[in-house]
Amino acid sequence: MIIGLIIILLFVLFLPFSVKYVEHNLEVFLFIMGFAAAIVSGVLDMSLFIKALEDPIKITLAVLVAGLLFKWLQTPLEKGILGISNAMPFRLFSALIVIILGLISSVITAIIAALVLVLIVSVIKLDRKSEVRLVILACFSIGLGAALTPIGEPLSTIAISRLDEDFFYLFRLIGPEIISAVIIFGILAALLVKPNQNKDGLSSNQESESYKEIIIRTVKIYLFVMGLTLLGAGFEPLINNYLLDLNPAILYWINMISAVLDNATLAAAEISPAMSEETIRAILLGLMISGGMLIPGNIPNIISAGKLGIQSKEWAKFGFPLGLVAMVVYFIVLFAF
Repeated sequence: MIIGLIIILLFVLFLPFSVKYVEHNLEVFLFIMGFAAAIVSGVLDMSLFIKALEDPIKITLAVLVAGLLFKWLQTPLEKGILGISNAMPFRLFSALIVIILGLISSVITAIIAALVLVLIVSVIKLDRKSEVRLVILACFSIGLGAALTPIGEPLSTIAISRLDEDFFYLFRLIGPEIISAVIIFGILAALLVKPNQNKDGLSSNQESESYKEIIIRTVKIYLFVMGLTLLGAGFEPLINNYLLDLNPAILYWINMISAVLDNATLAAAEISPAMSEETIRAILLGLMISGGMLIPGNIPNIISAGKLGIQSKEWAKFGFPLGLVAMVVYFIVLFAF
């Protein structure tokens, strides 16, 4: 059984990074791997199947409703964004973008927050260096802030499901660390993003999403979270045998692999209700911070980079050292005090 689970884990870790077909169909791939892990470990029964059907409902509905509202309100949003950007100092505006998107992503979901970010960047039209910096800082903020509630992103959905905790558990557990990080990233945006000197009117090249695209994305999110629920249950024997006794500081740094792998997948494979809160806190913060370093690490990164044409090298040049510094700072916060 353990050998079979290790093989599945290796597939989950490396195939999305090395096989384009798997990368482009990640939700279905993880759905299949989740079923395989649950079968191999012998935990697939009716109660787990029902749980896997129920876990994705809240985040799926949130994605669907927010996606429809975003489509219907895109034009007034564009006009409002330009008006607000012209009415205040740009550095304050850029800080507010990062902070507000980070905080509301736990309500509107990380996916919709990323789409709003793309819309904002398309409207205000910065120079390339400033555009990339603003997007990366905002994606760090969104990836962190979305974890405050189980409807914000798949990672938080899976964490709450695995731990069988209430809606506000993650807010209580890591809220202070996340909110402080979101504010810091906002301050960095004010300092590092140069104002646009050529404000010549509203201009956005972002076409409104079709209803078909919204429905397809909603179905994919449902399959994605369902697969992660099965994956987490299936990997329980591996967690019990190899991770429960590891030092939280070691787990924190191990989770830097979240820079190249979706952090929700790793959360499903690592988190167990048998772990201490210190260990869970270290796992979650390690996953979320390093998830912003490179494009594959988190859903907002993938959406923003894809729609704005940001290349992997552009992202890594700014995102990797920024994430590494953040990892060191929060390691000191978590383990030195």
